[in-house]
Amino acid sequence: MTDADPTETLRRLRGSIDNIDAALIHMLAERFKATKQVGVLKAEHGMAPSDPNREEQQIARLRRLAEEAELDPEFAEKWFNFVVAEVIQHHVAAADSK
Repeated sequence: MTDADPTETLRRLRGSIDNIDAALIHMLAERFKATKQVGVLKAEHGMAPSDPNREEQQIARLRRLAEEAELDPEFAEKWFNFVVAEVIQHHVAAADSK
């Protein structure tokens, strides 16, 4: 990465980061659309808002994927736990509205 113009390199890298951030936001929106449907389904059938076994399986899976992608597995787990906490709040709200 020894481009002649570091300002141009910085601009290019930031553009790439901005594109990735936009893609992540859209992917999270899609994820939450799916989990909202899960929350409604669980509420309609009296199922618990959280599923600790599923969460454990997902954590193990995401940690493996993170290692394969050379991403810190601890970070992947923290991210997952953050997202799941929000999802569970949505599921509890769905159950409370039934």
